[in-house]
Amino acid sequence: MDTKARYHSVRLEKELCKGCTNCLMHCPTEAIRVRKGRAHILDERCIDCGECIRICNYHAKIAATDSLEMLKRFRYTVALPAPSLYGQFRSVTDVGVILAGLKKLGFDDVFEVARGADVVSRAIADRMRDPTLPRPIISSACPTVVRLIQVRFPDLLPNILDIRQPMEVAAEIARSEFCAKRACAPEDVGVFFITPCPAKMTAIRSPLGQSRSAVDGAISMMEIYSLLRPVISHIQKDETLEGASTAYGIGWATSSGETKSIFQENALSVDGIQNCIRVLEEIENNKLSDLTFFEGNACVGGCVGGPLTFENNYVAKNTIRKLVSNSLLRSPDTPRDRVPPSTLNKYPVRMEFEIEPHSVMKLDDDITVAMQKMQRMNEIIDSLPGYDCGSCGSPTCRAFAEDIVLGYASEMECIHKLKDRLQNMAEQMVELAQTKR
Repeated sequence: MDTKARYHSVRLEKELCKGCTNCLMHCPTEAIRVRKGRAHILDERCIDCGECIRICNYHAKIAATDSLEMLKRFRYTVALPAPSLYGQFRSVTDVGVILAGLKKLGFDDVFEVARGADVVSRAIADRMRDPTLPRPIISSACPTVVRLIQVRFPDLLPNILDIRQPMEVAAEIARSEFCAKRACAPEDVGVFFITPCPAKMTAIRSPLGQSRSAVDGAISMMEIYSLLRPVISHIQKDETLEGASTAYGIGWATSSGETKSIFQENALSVDGIQNCIRVLEEIENNKLSDLTFFEGNACVGGCVGGPLTFENNYVAKNTIRKLVSNSLLRSPDTPRDRVPPSTLNKYPVRMEFEIEPHSVMKLDDDITVAMQKMQRMNEIIDSLPGYDCGSCGSPTCRAFAEDIVLGYASEMECIHKLKDRLQNMAEQMVELAQTKR
């Protein structure tokens, strides 16, 4: 894939950066370098996980999302609230209040992404019946985990399930149903996702497994929350909309929600990017070959822990748990009960093409030169202390050696090597002074 075509929601505000190396040491794909007192993000390595946004004390990392002003570009607009939005309001027990609140903000209609999750759940359950699929099957729902595999675990790409994200399926259905209801053209309708993370914004601009996203834009959940909170407090019961998703669709907001919705026992649900990395390493080393399904969520707690959410992720997870329990009391329907096979035939639920790897370790286009650089890189690694301290501006000694052979750094930027050289120079000067008459 051409790196020039890649879009990134995570951005650096250079004037706010203090060069503290905090983000450097927390990036899961070693996508950050610190040079001349400022951080730099390497496009080819960044997976838009938002970890740097979480830990930057100076707010120098931001997520570029769409503003509500973008709604003016369309004659009609439809909001796609992620189920994690419901977890931001601990006092709300009726999802319909939140849906009605979104209409009060100016959207012409609202379509729950949880409904898209129901459709995807049915599609996944059906797709997993194929015995030829490599095991374990890896969920494609979290775009950060998918891009992590592209960058760090390319051998596992065939294991990624070729089913679209609930956001994409929800957008297809929302536009179709709205146009049928209002008798309008599809191009007149703007469909906007309320996103808990920057990775979803990136997935809209640079889709995974499809040529074009069905979503027109993504609005930060943090921004929507600040506008929605005062609105929903004034909504009366008769103003609310009826939530149309199942409890299982709402459950996708938290880790293991997807697994529960497909009723898969031999599955593993993992949250937190570092935890996902450790399990993917196990899968890559063929230590989990007996596992059927792997659900990875980059954020702790699932989407409720996204960097663009407002509420504490544990509190939000508990709110979702209560909403799911109440929804099950009202209706025990599963996605298979609610989603007919005709829906899977009517709307595109499968990806258009295979997801390709992202090459991030290309030392040179010429294979001979690349081999020479690799040899030089290994020599440099052997000469470094191996502390992985980050004081050189690279996250690890290995990354520093790569930066040196690529011409982005010099060996003397390692303070430990510089210290040794200065000490040697000092000793030589002392010896010279002692031998001089």
